[in-house]
Amino acid sequence: MTQLRVLHNDTCPICSREVAAYDRLAQETGVDLDIDGLDAAPDWGLDRDTAARSFRVEQNGQRHEGLDAFRLLWARLPGWRWLAWLTGLPGVHWLADRAYRHIAAPALYKMHLRRQAKRA
Repeated sequence: MTQLRVLHNDTCPICSREVAAYDRLAQETGVDLDIDGLDAAPDWGLDRDTAARSFRVEQNGQRHEGLDAFRLLWARLPGWRWLAWLTGLPGVHWLADRAYRHIAAPALYKMHLRRQAKRA
């Protein structure tokens, strides 16, 4: 199976914990993941701010964002495959995709901006 390359907001405590859990499971089960944080955004052709807005996965040179990126990752990980399947169902996919794009991702990005403002 081909390697998945993951780009996530490593300055986000929620995102970092989640991706660390995926990474631990991947290592335990032999799934090949390459985890990148915001410092790698230029390698993805993105600036840090754009990269902080959404979860991304690259597989076979194709890049996926948001729910579709999560689904690619979940489909590889034991214990998560059911969620990849569930969120692939037409009505569930539509709802989960909109929930991520319009609620979860913007909320996490706003928290990111607040953390950045506190640091400045």
